[in-house]
Amino acid sequence: MNKILIKNSTLINEDKIFKADLLIEGEIIKKIDTNIHDNEAQSIEAKGLYLIPGLIDDQVHFRDPGLTHKGDLRTESKAAIAGGITSFMEMPNTNPRTVTQELLVDKFKIGDEKSYCNFSFYMGTANDNLEEVLKTDPKNVCGIKIFLGASTGNMLVNNPTVIEEVLKYSARTGLIVDVHSETEDIIQANSRIFKEKYGDAIPVTEHHLLRSREACIDCTKKILAIAIKTGAYLNILHLSTKEEIELIKEAKKLNPNISCEACTHHLWFTNEDYKTKGNWIKWNPAIKTHEDREALRKAVSERIIDFLATDHAPHTIAEKTNDSYFMTAAGGPLVQHTLPALLELYHQGVFSLETIIDRACHNPARRFKVVNRGFLKEGLKADLTLINLNQPWTVSKENILYKCGWSPFEGQVFKSSIETVFVNGELIYNQGQFSQKRNSQRLVFDR
Repeated sequence: MNKILIKNSTLINEDKIFKADLLIEGEIIKKIDTNIHDNEAQSIEAKGLYLIPGLIDDQVHFRDPGLTHKGDLRTESKAAIAGGITSFMEMPNTNPRTVTQELLVDKFKIGDEKSYCNFSFYMGTANDNLEEVLKTDPKNVCGIKIFLGASTGNMLVNNPTVIEEVLKYSARTGLIVDVHSETEDIIQANSRIFKEKYGDAIPVTEHHLLRSREACIDCTKKILAIAIKTGAYLNILHLSTKEEIELIKEAKKLNPNISCEACTHHLWFTNEDYKTKGNWIKWNPAIKTHEDREALRKAVSERIIDFLATDHAPHTIAEKTNDSYFMTAAGGPLVQHTLPALLELYHQGVFSLETIIDRACHNPARRFKVVNRGFLKEGLKADLTLINLNQPWTVSKENILYKCGWSPFEGQVFKSSIETVFVNGELIYNQGQFSQKRNSQRLVFDR
């Protein structure tokens, strides 16, 4: 059986930072202790490096099947590995949309064939597939996705009966329901106003006003009310406003199953960055004000926000540079650069290392009830990332691994680098080089 001994690293786990050795045996963490000796093990000297659980990203769009000109499960999972992410949960707005159990099975087959990370896929909700959604297996599927605002893939759900029945199913089974929370009617009304003023050439600097805070707040308020009524395991994705934080904070008092997420772009950029970054930081929900960003950062530090995720959503350069506002795609690639960006915020004094690991590794495992992952504990799967907090590097075209070939972080100098990544005990990535073999597995859930 394969054995690897990681020597003299600094471990970050469950709000503790401590020096220890870690022994991998096969797929699992066999032992964590000081001065471990095993003559049969391959030894890796990790003095000066920090050892953390591999990140679990609960929101990615890897575009497979059907949209693979943007990205696919092989290219984007490799980029994720290079970013210290060892497990992901992927969204259903592909082509075809993942709205039947048969199509969900097909996606898992693609994951088996291509993915470098451990994986799961969301079942998608539509206005006309409730029967299929209610067949979703809580032990083998990460969750259910509802788009309450229109986004890539035309999966808007606005049937109140469907929404409530899905949330009732969540309460019965423990399946998390992820929602994109923007009220479509408000967005459409804003679109008409801005189109009358600018035509199709709406400046991207207006994006956060068209995809407005009111659209987010209104939708979040409504879906929280249903979650409180039903007891659902509701997760509000990619928060972008300070007001939503307060709504969720109060709602959790009435339904502790409610959770929420912040994404890299909302924690890093503000609406002022549209002037220099333009469409490269056009996301839905939109990046909003400095005040909103600071409120989100504060909520992460206070652990009101449950998850740190990427909403990785690659588009081609051509799709991001259309002259028409409405034809320019919203979304961007982030899995390779999210952990370096979070560590940069640690260097800036915004987050502690313990908070980053809790929200990006531990809490996704806890809240989704992922079996045997997300922590540095004996007996768990050895999904591990070694990081160097003092190894600066610059994001450039030459080192971007996304299939789309660009990043909103191009030119950014990060102080920290991802050195080595293990997936189920196998060394998959080391100092820029990938192993020839994959060792990914399907995630399972204790529900």
